[in-house]
Amino acid sequence: MSSKQTILGRVTQLAKANINALLDQAEDPQKMLDQLIRDYANNIAEAEEAVAATIGNLRLMEQDHREDVAAAKEWGDKALAASRKADELRSGGRTAEADRFDNLAKVALGRQLQSEKEARTAEPTIAAQTDVVEKLRTGLDRMRAKLDELKAKRDELVARATSARAQNRMMDAVRSVDVLDPTSELSRFEDKVRREEARALGKQELAASSLDAQFEQLDALGDSAEIEARLAALKA
Repeated sequence: MSSKQTILGRVTQLAKANINALLDQAEDPQKMLDQLIRDYANNIAEAEEAVAATIGNLRLMEQDHREDVAAAKEWGDKALAASRKADELRSGGRTAEADRFDNLAKVALGRQLQSEKEARTAEPTIAAQTDVVEKLRTGLDRMRAKLDELKAKRDELVARATSARAQNRMMDAVRSVDVLDPTSELSRFEDKVRREEARALGKQELAASSLDAQFEQLDALGDSAEIEARLAALKA
């Protein structure tokens, strides 16, 4: 009985376990849930074997009890039949044979009494075992429900962890984009282009100023020739 009480205590304790409280204390909740699932599955398998054995023993006791009850009735019927036969023989003056059947009736009554005692003795044990089996079955049902809860928690936690990792990767990517801002590279390239454009404009202006100077020199030469021509005309 002590082993059955131990099994019942373990089943009850596991069925009442607070998963959320356990998770709050865990450093790695996912690993803890995986371990809890394995432990629960093993405990459920062990408990199922214990419950099956307990049910088997209960059914054997119930069968023995039914046989004792049936035997008590059968011996009672035999005692009644022997007693009636004795009365019949005694009424016919056959006393010796009547006594023999009365003795048979007494033997049958003794067997009936023994069967009834055995049946009554088994009844409290059967009732107690029936109660144990019901509690074990209830505990098993709760353990199976707890196992489903554990699996759901594990799946939820894995999904949340996956989502969190994805979000972290995205945020890391965003931060790297902020650190290596491509627009700053574009700005630097734009500045370079603008400087090249400025140099080109400078060269154009330089070329234009040089051309203007040449035309100015040409104009100056023309004026000198005109002055020399007019001077020659005056002398003539």
